[in-house]
Amino acid sequence: MAEETLVYLLMVIYSTWFCLALGSQTTYQGKWKLLKPSIGISAMHMALLPNDKVIVFDRSNFGPSNISLPQGKCPRHLQASDCYAHSVEFDPSNGNVRPLTILTDTWCSSGALSRDGVLIQNGGFLNGERVVRYFKPCVECDWVEDPNGLNSSRWYASNQILPSGKIIVVGGRFQFSYEFIPKSSPSDYKLYQLSFLKETRYSAKVPNNLYPFLHLAPDGNLFIFANDRAILLDYVNNKVVRKFPVMPGGVSRNYPSTGSSVLLPLDLASAGGGNSITIFPEAVVLVCGGTLPDSNIKAETGTFISASKSCGRLTISEENPKWEMEEMPIHRVMGDMILLPTGDVLIINGAAKGSAGWNVAIEPVLNPVLYKPKITITSNNITDRFEILSPTIIPRLYHSTAHLLSDGRVLVGGSNPNRNYNFSTIYPTELSLEAFDPPYMSSTKSRPLITRIKPGVELNYKQKFNVGFRYGNEIKPQKIYLTMVAPSFTTHSFAMNQRLLILEMGQPEHVRDNTSTSNNVVDYVVDGYAPATPALAPPGYYLVFVVCDDVPSTGMWVHIH
Repeated sequence: MAEETLVYLLMVIYSTWFCLALGSQTTYQGKWKLLKPSIGISAMHMALLPNDKVIVFDRSNFGPSNISLPQGKCPRHLQASDCYAHSVEFDPSNGNVRPLTILTDTWCSSGALSRDGVLIQNGGFLNGERVVRYFKPCVECDWVEDPNGLNSSRWYASNQILPSGKIIVVGGRFQFSYEFIPKSSPSDYKLYQLSFLKETRYSAKVPNNLYPFLHLAPDGNLFIFANDRAILLDYVNNKVVRKFPVMPGGVSRNYPSTGSSVLLPLDLASAGGGNSITIFPEAVVLVCGGTLPDSNIKAETGTFISASKSCGRLTISEENPKWEMEEMPIHRVMGDMILLPTGDVLIINGAAKGSAGWNVAIEPVLNPVLYKPKITITSNNITDRFEILSPTIIPRLYHSTAHLLSDGRVLVGGSNPNRNYNFSTIYPTELSLEAFDPPYMSSTKSRPLITRIKPGVELNYKQKFNVGFRYGNEIKPQKIYLTMVAPSFTTHSFAMNQRLLILEMGQPEHVRDNTSTSNNVVDYVVDGYAPATPALAPPGYYLVFVVCDDVPSTGMWVHIH
């Protein structure tokens, strides 16, 4: 206990020093709250389900965790050694934790939420490398495992749900191929080679192309970024249809030189209507952070190189796109990039020096950064789109995660740069979960409240639906828009399947609702339009938000198919 207290005090001291270094007169926006001092495991992987529960798991052979499986749930082959859980279900509304049973090693695996809301999770290490696991959201459900669900071993692979509802699994250590899950047709059992993954590997020891960044383009093709370059893949015909320019700067962006990436919001309203099948919205990929290609090798010998500050935007929908380079205010490797309901991007977690891997990073970055993609840069200051936010006191290094919750907060957890559970090092295994409130959570502006969505949770493509919402201010908002956010599967600084659409909508109408007891509450209705195609929004569950003057409502789940 004394050692844990000392570590905590060191974190507080470091946090104070870091904030002073950034400027003692600065007041940062955003707030932190400790939700749970310990969930019993370290949050290496994280996914939000449509019942608002969060599934968390780490590495199954880390050794004894701090939470046991209930009586009768201990697998027979574990009873002689331990009966500890390495996966839990967390309820953000009340902090409840339910231990779950995983039989195989999930270390550095990947996942996606299926079209039916089932978490499909695949790969891992040793006895888990070809396993596909399923978790259905229900009161007493647990993991179900298919030991031969993959054609090939997948360790450090990435996933993307496709317009068909199938999931493509790309890459992994020593795997230069892709395949599809779940297996339901003869073509699903075929392995598709992808030479791009060989071409982008820095070395066998330091690949710098693992956990490739995958983004589904509005035309249905798959954008794949690895190391410092990208392609557009026609996975139906196993054909590379475009090769994009190399990202400038000589920085590697994928594991272990881990940066992060998002597909910036697809603006269906500005595209002339996402309700049109023929008009594609502008598609822009953002890649931030990372480090020099040999940073991991040097860190192993005790030389810690500064992480990169650079970000690049690539408009993949243009005929001849070029990278637009920007610079973050803070060096960062292993940062998570989370799309917020407003369309802004939160960059959080990570370190200022070193790389991903066991104890090869120092100087935790405690301040998140907000990236505002719609701001037009009008000066020579290439940090115009960035804003530094309030710091945490808990370092989140290797194996940390972050995830948007339906109420607009960001759940933050994990960090274990140690080979097992170790609570006595300067960067100990972290079992806690925090919530970060982006600035809109404490805005002086009113927060809208969705009161209904008609015809209901089930939506068809191109369908018009009616959103009723309440706004606690008699002054009409200057700007109202609807966003639709796909929940992600987050691990190793990449939120797989993360996606945000700004929906086409009609004019909001002011209505009277006699159920309100406040004279300051105003009710509105607005017609929204579901995206036209599964390439814009793959089938599945999404959170719909009403955003008034850049302040979002709590999201409401819808199911599009």
